[in-house]
Amino acid sequence: MSTSSQSTSSAPNPTTTSPYLLHRIIPSPSCHLANMRSVSCSTSPKGIAAIVGVGPKLGRSVARKFAHEGYTVAILARDLAKLSRFADEIACEAKAQVFAIRIDCSDSKSVREAFEGVLSLGFVEVLVYNASEPPVTCPPTNFTAITVESFERSLAVSAVGAFHCAQQVIPGMVERGRGTIIFTGSAVSLSGFAGYCGLSCGKFALRGLSQSLAREYQSSGIHIAHVIIHGDIGAPRSSRGDQSTTASMDPDALAQTYWHIHLQDKGAWTQEIDLRSSS
Repeated sequence: MSTSSQSTSSAPNPTTTSPYLLHRIIPSPSCHLANMRSVSCSTSPKGIAAIVGVGPKLGRSVARKFAHEGYTVAILARDLAKLSRFADEIACEAKAQVFAIRIDCSDSKSVREAFEGVLSLGFVEVLVYNASEPPVTCPPTNFTAITVESFERSLAVSAVGAFHCAQQVIPGMVERGRGTIIFTGSAVSLSGFAGYCGLSCGKFALRGLSQSLAREYQSSGIHIAHVIIHGDIGAPRSSRGDQSTTASMDPDALAQTYWHIHLQDKGAWTQEIDLRSSS
């Protein structure tokens, strides 16, 4: 992908190139695709925060945080119906522009088409890659029961998808001399767990990708970080109606850390951080 592909002056028309794009914006949450061209001209001057792998916990909390901080947010995942609900919720709460875009991170064509939609909105200032396969909350699987197809999909979603997404946004970040990419890892990024062969291999590869890209692009002004989530993520503490301490991690608190990583001065960038609950 050429460096000009992320330039707003040459952005593709989302009405013709982005069949996966579903728009949600305040005050018109039912805005049609035909209106996207004029909308893209009024996106936040801060740029776009693209959050890949948005579910009901961490991904949604990260998207909400960046929306509250004034970013236009693109949220991406496979389930467009759920994404649409998340987009409406976040847009209404943050009074921000939020776009829901379907993506299958195991499919390079899907990634390319999804990011045509993202890039049509403007410059991607932040990429958060939060996708993994299987989900980190899945039960363990005996090694002999793992199929080649499921193993390859684990690598494709956890690592190869991150590679493709990064390739879509890095040229524009280099062109502008700034940008943040945050990859979400887990405890299996550091040590293989019995029953989690596919996930471990995918997360090991993701960690290597983050380290390699950080060394290659830090001199270009791009901050690339790897966040190790060392524990289970629960529901946001605010939604539980109490402030009690639990063993699970609060996704809103994790999202605060993602935000602080983005704000760090380039003289003291974090490349990797291990986050754990105090319980």
